[in-house]
Amino acid sequence: MAMTDQAADALLAPAAPAAEHEAIDPAGERASWLQVSPLVLVLLLFFGLPMIVVFVVSFFDFSRTAIVPAFILDNYTDLFSSDVTLRLYLSSLKFAALVWLITLVLGFNIAYFLVFHVQSLLVKIGLFLLCTVPFLTSNIIRMISWIPFLGRNGIFNQALMGAGITSEPLEFLLFSDFAVVVAYVHLFTLFMVVPIFNSMMRIDRSLLEAALDAGASGWQTLTNVILPLCKPGIAIGSIFVVTIVMGDFVTVRLMSGGQTASVGLMMMNAMSLLQYPAAAANAVVLLLLVLLTVGAMMRLVDIRKEL
Repeated sequence: MAMTDQAADALLAPAAPAAEHEAIDPAGERASWLQVSPLVLVLLLFFGLPMIVVFVVSFFDFSRTAIVPAFILDNYTDLFSSDVTLRLYLSSLKFAALVWLITLVLGFNIAYFLVFHVQSLLVKIGLFLLCTVPFLTSNIIRMISWIPFLGRNGIFNQALMGAGITSEPLEFLLFSDFAVVVAYVHLFTLFMVVPIFNSMMRIDRSLLEAALDAGASGWQTLTNVILPLCKPGIAIGSIFVVTIVMGDFVTVRLMSGGQTASVGLMMMNAMSLLQYPAAAANAVVLLLLVLLTVGAMMRLVDIRKEL
C-alpha cells in the first residue's frame, strides 16, 4: 500500500522541465557563434566602423581648406540653434509623413486587391510582377519622366486645358512640394506593397469565414480581422518608406527645382563645401531621429512575427 501511494505521488508530481536535465553543449554553442560571426564582422566593418568615424568627425573643427582634429561642440550648437536647420528637419518630416500616409493607403489597397479579389494565382503573380517593372530602371530616369508630364506645357496641363477644366497651365505641378511627393510615392509605394502583401497572404481564410458566419460586415471584417493581422507588414513597409525618405536628397533637389530643401540635401551641400564635421553632426542627429521613429514603430508592433 505504501508503495502504491509513492507511485501515485510520483505520477501526480509535476514533471521537471526537460531543459533542466539537458546539459548545455559547449561545442554546439561555439558552433552557433562561429556561424553568426561572419555576419557580425561584416556589420561591424561596413556599418559600425563608418558610424563611429562619422560620430568622431562630428566633433572636429574645420576651415575653408582643412579638417582640424579636435573635440568641440560647435557643430551641434550651430545645428540646434539654427532656425534654418529646424525648418529643414520639419520639411523632411513633412515629406516623410505625407509619403508614408499616401503609400500606406495605396499599398494596402493594392495588396488587398491582389490577395482577396484576384482568384487566379497566375494572374496574381503577373500583376504583382507588373508592380515591380518600374524598378527595372534607375530612380533618376523614373523621376525625370515626370518632368514632361507635369511641366507647364506638359501632357497633364495640355489635357486639362483641352478638356476645358482650366484655362491656363497649373504652376504648382512641377518644381514644387507636390512634385516631390508625387515622385516619392512613385518610387517607394512598392516598399509598402510587398510587406503588406506578404502579411495578407498568411491570413488564414477560415478566420474570414468565421467572421462572416458571426454576422460581421465587410468593413468589420477588414478592421477587426485583416487590419490587425497586417500590422507587422504595415510596420515593415513604414520603416522602409520613412527611413529612405528621411535620408534622400536627389528627389528633393531634382523635383523641387531647388525651391525646397531637406536634411539630406543640406548635408550634401555641406560636404561639397568641405564642411565634413558639420555634415557629420547632421548625420548623427538624423540617424538618432530615424532610430527613434523606428523604435516607436517596433514598440507598437511585433515585427518578429513577420520575420
